[in-house]
This record gives sequence, structure tokens and C-alpha cells, in this order.
Amino acid sequence: MSDLTLAELDRDGALLEPLAELAGSSRAEFLSRTALGGTALLAALVAPEDADAQKSRRQDVAILNFALSLEYLQDSFYTEVERLGGFRGPLGRQARVVGAHERAHVVALREVLGRRAVKRGRYDFRGATEGREAFRRTAVAFEDLAVAAYKGQAPRIANTAYLVAALGIHTVEARHAAWIRRLADRTPAENAFDEPRSRKSTLGVVASTKFVVQTRSRRSPRFTG
Repeated sequence: MSDLTLAELDRDGALLEPLAELAGSSRAEFLSRTALGGTALLAALVAPEDADAQKSRRQDVAILNFALSLEYLQDSFYTEVERLGGFRGPLGRQARVVGAHERAHVVALREVLGRRAVKRGRYDFRGATEGREAFRRTAVAFEDLAVAAYKGQAPRIANTAYLVAALGIHTVEARHAAWIRRLADRTPAENAFDEPRSRKSTLGVVASTKFVVQTRSRRSPRFTG
């Protein structure tokens, strides 16, 4: 018995449609007319990535780990504030709500990255979680930094699904920034356009705070220089 073609096997198009998304419509059409045994079919569906695709995937993973490192920092900051329990009223509510968001961001990024995710570091916030003025000042800096950092990295993300996830976090970080700026008596949006911040610049800002005292990761997020 001769091998079936993909078109004969897939009369309703259930396989051809996702294959077109993965391999391109021209390659999918070619494969649909090609005689495919079981092994050949699997090989066609899981064809190895070319060098450019592998490079893009590595870059995407690096960007998401960079974002995860920022989220760890913010998550730890707000979690410490909540544990100390020193703030009441609008400021306390902001810390609780934003802290929950940052923890959700960490969970989401870790799920996407899986075993490739960097590990959480150790932090010393040097009193920034204790006084109201120090907290407001630090929170404004963190949220503004996160917004600018996500904006700087988004155009470099190749995978559309990763980009959608990053932009979903970016817009929430922008709302965080506006919220804490209002509580700090600062204009929520000072300019009509925001400038992005590069990874190098972002890491420099974080390193200057000396909040990160140790990193524990497969590929250390170089916050401590």
C-alpha cells in the first residue's frame, strides 16, 4: 500500500491549517501533495528551526528573563511592605493591589519560561519599605522604570505570543505608575510621549539602588554589576 498524501489524510483541513501557520502556506501546500509516511509526516511537522529562528528564540527568552528579574524586584518590594503592615488608607491599598499584580506577573512569566526562568534573588530595600515618603519615592521610581523598560524591549520581541503577554504587563505597569504618582502628589503623566529605556540603562539604575544583594539564577540577571 502506498503512502497517503497529507491532503488525502486531512480531508477537512484540520491539519493543513495549523501547518500553514507554522511552516507557511507555500510549504504547507507542498507538503499536502507529498506522499508522507508516519515518520516523514512527523519530521515535516517538527522541522528544525533555522539559525535565525533559534537566535530570535534565545533573544526572546533573554528579554522575558530580564522582565522577570524586574518583576521579582517589584514583587519582593511590595510583599515586604505588606508583611510590615505599616501603611493604611489609600497607600496601603495601593501596595496590596499592586503587590498582587506583580506576583501575578511573576507567575505568568515563570510559566512561559519554564525551566529557562531565572531564579529570584535576595533583596535589601534599606528602609524604603518602612516610611511612607521613602515608599512613595521608591514605588514611583520602580513603576516608571518598569514602564520604560518594557517599552524599550517590546520592539525586540520576535514571538507574537510573547509580545502580547509583555504588552499586557506593560499597560498595567503604566496604570501602577499613574496611581502611585497621584498618591505622591506628582503629575501622573508629565509628557505626551514616554521615552523607552534600554536594558543597560535599566540595569544601571537598579544596580545604583543597591537593593539587590544576591542573585541566584542559571544566567544571573546582572543587577549587581
